[in-house]
Amino acid sequence: MIYVENLRKEFKKTIKDPGVIGSLKALFHPHNEKVIAVDDISFNVPEGEVMGFIGPNGAGKSTVIKMLTGILTPTSGKCTINGKNPTEDRKNYVREIGVVFGQRTQLWWDLPLRETYGVLKEIYEVPDDKYKKRMAFLNEVLDLESFITSPVRTLSLGQRMRADIAASLLHSPKVLFLDEPTIGLDVVVKDNIRNAIEYINKQENTTVILTTHDLADIELLSKRIVMIDKGKNVFDGSISELKSKYGQIRELHFETDTQNVDKVLAYKEHFGFVDDDISIKTEGTGVQVRFNSSIVPVSEMLSYTLGKININDISVKDADIEEIIRRLYKQEV
Repeated sequence: MIYVENLRKEFKKTIKDPGVIGSLKALFHPHNEKVIAVDDISFNVPEGEVMGFIGPNGAGKSTVIKMLTGILTPTSGKCTINGKNPTEDRKNYVREIGVVFGQRTQLWWDLPLRETYGVLKEIYEVPDDKYKKRMAFLNEVLDLESFITSPVRTLSLGQRMRADIAASLLHSPKVLFLDEPTIGLDVVVKDNIRNAIEYINKQENTTVILTTHDLADIELLSKRIVMIDKGKNVFDGSISELKSKYGQIRELHFETDTQNVDKVLAYKEHFGFVDDDISIKTEGTGVQVRFNSSIVPVSEMLSYTLGKININDISVKDADIEEIIRRLYKQEV
C-alpha cells in the first residue's frame, strides 16, 4: 500500500548577519546553508495497518507527511501510495487519501457544517446516493447530528476535530493521515476520537498513519511504530518489540516506615549505578525506585532492598513506553 524508499528532503536557509548592513549583504550576496530535514527514511505500510509515526519536535515528521500527501516534492528517494506517486499523479492521488492536521482545519469557518460537507461532496464528485449513505455512517461513528447545522466557528475543539475527521473520510479514502488528532482534547473526547479511528480502520480496512505526541494514542491504536529523530529512522517495529529490546528500565514501588531511605539504600555506591541509571522518589511512606535492570537484575535489587529496610508492601513493574522512548531519543538505551 505505502512504500517509502530512501526519502530525503533538503532546504536552503539564508544566513543573515545582524543589523541593516547584514540585511543588505544578505540581499545582494546571500549566504545559503543546506538544511537536511529528512535523511534517507524508508518504511512500508501494508493495507489496513495503523502505523504510529513519532519523533521529537523538529525530527522531520511533518516534512515526511507533507511529502507523502504530495504537498512537498522529495529532493531524492521515492514514495508510492496505492501505486501512485503523490506529486506526479496528484489529481487522482488526492481522491484516495484523507488528511487531518490537528491544529488546522479544512472546514469553511462561517458555513454551517452541513453546507461544508455539501461543498466537499461536489469537490470530490461523490454521487448523491453514496453521499447520503456516507453521511449516515459518519454520523453514527462520530456523532455529528447535534452540531451539523452549526457554523464551524461556533464548534468546540472536540466537535471541530470530529467534524474534520468526517470531512477527511467523506470520499471514502483508502489512506488516512492523522497529524495530532487528539491535541488539546479532554480525556472523554480523546477516547471518542480513538474509538472512531479504530472502528473506521476495522470496518473499512482504511490504512492509517498516525502522528502524535500522545503515546496513549499509539498504544491504543497502533501495533507498529516508526520512530524518527533528526530526519533519520531510529526504530521500526511493534510496541512489544520496542519494550522487549529497550525496556530494561524497571520501577520498584514499596511502602516503608524507614527514614532517609535514599541514604540507607545506597544503590549507587553498592551497585555502581551512574546518575541516569537510577532515581529515587519518596512521597510520604511510599518510595519509587526506577533503575536499569540490564546493569542490576531485579532479583538483586529486591534482595538488597529487603535486606536493608522494613518493607510493608512491594511491587515491580516495567517502564512505560514514554520512558523507553525518552531514553531512546537521548540514545541512552
